Amino acid sequence: AGERVVALGAFLFAASSGNDLAVEHDVDTVRLIAACKEKAVGQVGLCIGDLQVDGLLRTGDHDGLAGVLDKIGHGGSCVRHRIRSVADHEAVILVIMLLHCLCHGEPVLWLDISAVHDWLTYPAGVHAKMVSGKPLCIHVHATDFDRSRGKVNPTVYATEKNGMDYADCIMCVSELTRQTVIREYHQDPRKCFAMHNAVYPLSQELLDIPRPEHKKEKVVTFLGRITMQKGPEYFVEAAALVLKRTRNIRFIMAGSGDMLDAMINLAAERGIADRFHFPGFQRGRQVYEAYKNSDVFVMPSVSEPFGIAPLEAMQCGTPSIISKQSGCAEILENCIKTDYWDIHAMADAVYSICTNPSLFEYLQVEGKKEVDGITWEKVGLRIRALYENVLKNYGK
Repeated sequence: AGERVVALGAFLFAASSGNDLAVEHDVDTVRLIAACKEKAVGQVGLCIGDLQVDGLLRTGDHDGLAGVLDKIGHGGSCVRHRIRSVADHEAVILVIMLLHCLCHGEPVLWLDISAVHDWLTYPAGVHAKMVSGKPLCIHVHATDFDRSRGKVNPTVYATEKNGMDYADCIMCVSELTRQTVIREYHQDPRKCFAMHNAVYPLSQELLDIPRPEHKKEKVVTFLGRITMQKGPEYFVEAAALVLKRTRNIRFIMAGSGDMLDAMINLAAERGIADRFHFPGFQRGRQVYEAYKNSDVFVMPSVSEPFGIAPLEAMQCGTPSIISKQSGCAEILENCIKTDYWDIHAMADAVYSICTNPSLFEYLQVEGKKEVDGITWEKVGLRIRALYENVLKNYGK
């Protein structure tokens, strides 16, 4: 159903621009809207009982459209109110979706609640709420304050705030993010909730990836986007401090981003280029191979709404060092936490784990045990309970 709505929305958007668009998701849906030739909307050649629908969308026959909805049995006042003009894409999508379900013998599924994730989807969520009259929940994985270190894009900020203003419930990936939403976007704390992320159990294929034993040289890894939000420069600076104490450690900065060249140059300036490796963007199995090939994982993020990477590393038995300015620091105990800017504390932690086998083993065993208990099943139950609470109190 989601693909069908997306396909229809994409088609109508392209039609309004005068462009042709091939929609491959649903052949029947394509046939149903194949008659659309004019901007914004077209015609649907279809009869329901004795009601001729052909041309209603094209001509903007609002009474006829309302009649279609009445015939189907879902002609609610909210939908009637939304069918105001031919260019009302939300109403058009709703009508075509209903017609499609009916003519193919499919049940018409009416949403109880709209849930959208991050700012790019907020406008769609707001439209869904306006069309359906049902509550809107938004999931905030990050804000522009996190991505830009406070130098927010006004357009992005406006989109984020509008979505939050319309939302009946705002789920944030951490208390850190929740406080940002309340403080910077001026939201009611009563509708903002911290809903931490989790991890899925590793597949047998990933569990079977061998973990090499580094007897001569230890490996310390940074894995993620090489951007200012992730604090890669602090990783390089901490590495330089560690390498003043021992040369038996290699540092990996895996990933891509707009600061990659700057980090390569910084490593050279600090005289540690021979101890630094930049393998580029990692995907799929490569990510877990990188985790298992590491003795320490470091996430020095300046502002990390949650940060799933340390949990994944700990799943693989790799001790982790994370910044106190991260959401995952709120729920993880068996790791080392430092301020992102405290490169001396970060360097001390790296050196200690690499040179103290007892500390390494403790963080490895206890860290994995802890993360194995942080599951999506538990988080899903909490989210469902929150959805049900929103529905119960909506409109009161």
